[in-house]
Amino acid sequence: MTSVADPVAPLARAHYELHDNLWAEAGSVFITGTQALVRLLLMQRARDARAGLHTEGFVSGYRGSPLGGVDQAVWKAGPKLAEAGVRFVPAINEELAATQVLGTQRVESDPERTVDGVFALWYGKGPGVDRAGDAIKHGNAYGSSPRGGVLVVAGDDHGCVSSSMPHQSEGLFQAFSMPVVAPANVSGSLELGRYAWALSRYSGNWVGLTALSEVVESG
Repeated sequence: MTSVADPVAPLARAHYELHDNLWAEAGSVFITGTQALVRLLLMQRARDARAGLHTEGFVSGYRGSPLGGVDQAVWKAGPKLAEAGVRFVPAINEELAATQVLGTQRVESDPERTVDGVFALWYGKGPGVDRAGDAIKHGNAYGSSPRGGVLVVAGDDHGCVSSSMPHQSEGLFQAFSMPVVAPANVSGSLELGRYAWALSRYSGNWVGLTALSEVVESG
């Protein structure tokens, strides 16, 4: 007895190019956990555009394992990222990054604004969440705008692979009265990241995302 199997879709498109990991608008892509955070910003901008919103993205944070390569991934994307409506402002510490992010949520009340809203991403390693706790807590208390939203990405190194001590950020986020999402893989980072921004807009909260070493450094 013989059977004919259903045709299997190819893993990647024909003529796949390396920059497709960020810029391909559809189909499968090969991407690292760090690159996924950059692609996430572009996906959110595209989602807003489809909804008729003119928004822009903002990124700020402080490098530290396992998120030590975020700034490099942004710089590698080049001027095209800014042209796509995503602005990156590296900070000299985690608190200043969180303060800059808070400022983006005031855009909608500015009569001279040029966009409908700004969705923001803060990043830092677990101990950086400790350090910036006061700024993040006050930012969450201030809230997020209905067409903006804030995603707080905490790099957690549970196994202490490249950190001085292990860290788990969920407890801090809960103490700050922030919702938390915890993706288990790179694909989950893209799905839950977009969900987190939608949740932030709906609830008015900043939303935490735990980025484990095993996820963000994979690829």
